[in-house]
Amino acid sequence: MKRKPENIKNKLLPAAAFCLILLLWWGISATELVPSYMLPSPISVGKAFINDFPNLMTHALVSLQEAIYGLIIGVLLAFVIATLMDRFETLEKALLPLLVVTQTIPTIAIAPLLVLWMGFGKAPKITLVVITTFFPIAVSLLDGYKSVDPDKIDLLRSMKANRLQIFAHVKIPAALPFFFSGLRVSASYAVVGAVISEWLGGFDGLGVYMTRVRKAYAFDKMFAVIILIIIVSLLLMWLVDILRRISMPWAYLSNSQNEISESSGKE
Repeated sequence: MKRKPENIKNKLLPAAAFCLILLLWWGISATELVPSYMLPSPISVGKAFINDFPNLMTHALVSLQEAIYGLIIGVLLAFVIATLMDRFETLEKALLPLLVVTQTIPTIAIAPLLVLWMGFGKAPKITLVVITTFFPIAVSLLDGYKSVDPDKIDLLRSMKANRLQIFAHVKIPAALPFFFSGLRVSASYAVVGAVISEWLGGFDGLGVYMTRVRKAYAFDKMFAVIILIIIVSLLLMWLVDILRRISMPWAYLSNSQNEISESSGKE
């Protein structure tokens, strides 16, 4: 019974903070502390969002498709690289610094080169999403592999288990929490990476739409696109949480049991 008010409180606090931000935004625009053409009111942005919703959805589907394709390829690439680095220590020492260096290069600096090499189609957008998303997943997976208790591996070896069986029954389950933590971060990066790549050229997508409305000084539509990007990113993160719950039911079961035991102990 005590847990329910706590859950309600955890949901009300972010909602209150969001309402406060909207109120401050409306107050700044209403008092014209910032000119309306630079900071449109929330009402203007809402109207632009509703009026241009079909057009926004058309562009959002393109960006979402690029983000999902890039995220899937990034996951596969990260899994292969992290598994190889865990298996071969020499490879880890050689590749890990290079992977870190790739993340120090600004995304906006890579995008023009990819467009120059691959053209204005979807290939450079998907490639940039892959570059943006695979690193958090690869590092998280590698940390998950390294977190395995050596005693568990020794136990399986004493039972004549081979490398594949040890990998499947010990390392993969141990790495799953780390994997989903990295995937959640990468999911938030995926849409942003697709939009940034679309700024530099293309025919459809939220980045292309943002470029058009910026040139037309339609900043209410610009803010509407930003809100839509936030919504799509949050939906992808929510989808990752659902996949985590499906893939790791034992984690949620243990948490529920711990909460029940804690509440019964307090009583």
